[in-house]
Parts: sequence; structure tokens; C-alpha cells
Amino acid sequence: MAEKRDYYEVLGLEKGASEEAIKKAYRQLAKKYHPDLNPGDKEAEKIFKEINEAYEVLSDPEKRAKYDRFGHAGVDPSYAAGSGFGGFGGFGFDFDLGDIFSSFFGGGASSARNRNAPRRGERVYAEVTVTFEEAAFGCEKEIPISRIEVCDVCSGTGCKEGTTAEICPTCRGSGTVTSQTRTAFGIIQNTVDCPNCHGRGKIIHQPCAQCKGHGLIRRNRKITVKIPEGIDDGQTISMAGQGNAGVNGGPPGDLYITVNVQPHEFFRREGNAVLYDLPISIVQAALGAEVEVPTLDGKVKYVIPEGTQTGTVFRLRGKGIPNLRGSGRGDQFVTVHVTVPTGLTPQQKELLRQFGESLGEQTDRQGKKKRRLR
Repeated sequence: MAEKRDYYEVLGLEKGASEEAIKKAYRQLAKKYHPDLNPGDKEAEKIFKEINEAYEVLSDPEKRAKYDRFGHAGVDPSYAAGSGFGGFGGFGFDFDLGDIFSSFFGGGASSARNRNAPRRGERVYAEVTVTFEEAAFGCEKEIPISRIEVCDVCSGTGCKEGTTAEICPTCRGSGTVTSQTRTAFGIIQNTVDCPNCHGRGKIIHQPCAQCKGHGLIRRNRKITVKIPEGIDDGQTISMAGQGNAGVNGGPPGDLYITVNVQPHEFFRREGNAVLYDLPISIVQAALGAEVEVPTLDGKVKYVIPEGTQTGTVFRLRGKGIPNLRGSGRGDQFVTVHVTVPTGLTPQQKELLRQFGESLGEQTDRQGKKKRRLR
């Protein structure tokens, strides 16, 4: 088994990092190495999977506590045991199911819960990148995910077709055995994983060739996700039942998709408001003018009143972002910026001097305004 990198190292963090720091590091790295932004880059795809694996452990308080104490072995029992159940060699899979089956084996030898009880599947995390307009008005996106599914060959039994598993005679299907030790302080009872069935409660003599007896297998899927109108950068969409398969007939986990909104060329967003900077000339500002203003719905005409100053803000009602929950839309706020012309011809400069003098301003022949002596 290839040596795994430390999960904190994968996310560029120190041990003891806060939940917010973990989330922030994950988002930054996931954006950088997301397959949508690195098409055909196998190395980026490998790093992206590594980032997701690290985040899945460190974002879960229980898993993180086990990892901090025992390292990879705390969240992946097969890590220290090598090939354990034989892996998936020869079937085109280059991943390790230890992170998923840690829940199957209880994540620790001292767990006393029933190994055969139905358990919900793990969450799966993914990201999707959308444009500013797609976030505003909603869309559908097809995203790749990697998740654990019930083996379609053995239907989750882990057994070769035509065979069945034997209930473990040692633990009688519970997956655990209990021993008692008499001490000076009394009798101490200790419950551990059954050494005969390794905590599974059953023994598979003829394992399924595809899943190697696990009953579960990792699949790469493409899921269509509906992006609701009005969603903002960093918000998360949940899709019930689209995560990893449950264990022992338990329900599947959910899929959580973080939305990354690409910056717009000239629009900005604050809540449901769209902000836009409108450049106009000195002449338009002084005399007023009818201008075209870009909006999410296309260009609209707006009359700039004469004497408009730079920094003036006007509102276009209903031209903002649709409300994520409810109806209606925000407004668009347009900030006016009066631009000063450059590269004037001598004739244009002379006209400006004459204009300035008509306003009572005195300028020299080089166009510099004279200071008035008081």
C-alpha cells in the first residue's frame, strides 16, 4: 500500500487547526485542483481526490479525533494491515476503501455496538463552478463524483453467486466477543472485535470476485444537480440519498455540493444587489445624456441628468439577483464615474481654456490654472 500523506499536510494546515481554517483551506485547494478547471490533468485529479479524502476525515469531529490519536490507522483499519481483504487489484481500481469500511468495522476494536445493525452511509462532498449569470438565474450542471455503491454483482452480500455467508460461530453474528478479567479492583469486562470474523459477524468462504467480499464498491458517477436561482458563492446544495451506500441495509448518505461562482467582468454582488460602475464623459456629466447601462437582463436606457457628479449612485429597481428563498429580485445600483479626457489636441485644449475663462477661471498659455491671490 502506498504511503499516505498526512491529512493536515494535504490541506496545508497545522495539527489543531480550527474548523473554519479546515473549511477555508479545503475550498481554496478544491477550487485550484477541481477537474472542471483542469480538464485532462490526471495529477490535478489525483490531488483533488486526496484533498476530498483529507477533508472528509478532518471535517468530521469523531473521525478527526481518531486520526489525531492513531493517524491513518485510526480511520482506516486496513492501512496498517496491508491488503487485508485483498483490495481491488486486477479490476482497474486504484483506490483504497479503508476510509469507507472504517465505519463497517466500527473504527476501533473496543466498539461494542452490533456490527450487523443497519448504518447510514457517509456523506460525499463535491464542488461545482458556475458563472455569475448561472448563479443569478439558476441552471442545471452535470458534476463528477466518486462514491461507494452496493455491488451490483452480489447485491451487497459480498458472496459469490450461488453461495451464502456463514454466521460466525465465535461471536454468533454479533461481531464482538467479550472477555472478563479478575483484578484487585473487581472484574473488568472487555469487548473487542471478534478475531475470527474481524468484526463482521459472518464469514464469507467464497467472496464476490468484483467487490472481494465487501459488498460495496466505488463508482465514478456523473450527477445532474439543479442550481437554484439566487445562490451565492460558497453556499452548499444537499442532495438526499446521493452519498455513499449504507451498511447492512442502512440508508445512503447525502451529497453536499459547494457552489463556486466565477467573478463577473464588471458586475459585483452584495446580497441580492448588483453593483456596476458606469464611466461617463465630462460633457455627458455636465450637459446630461441618455446612456445604455448593462444589466443581467440586457442593456437598458437611462437618462443622466445634467450636472451629475462623480460618485453619484442611481438605482435600477428589480434588476438585481432573484431571491434564493421566496419571490422577487434585488436592485441594481449604478455608480457614476466621470472620466477626464487625455491626449487632447491643441485645439481642444484651447477650447477648454476658453470654457474655463468663461467660468471665471484664469489659466496661462500652458493650460495651468492660475492661483488667485487673496
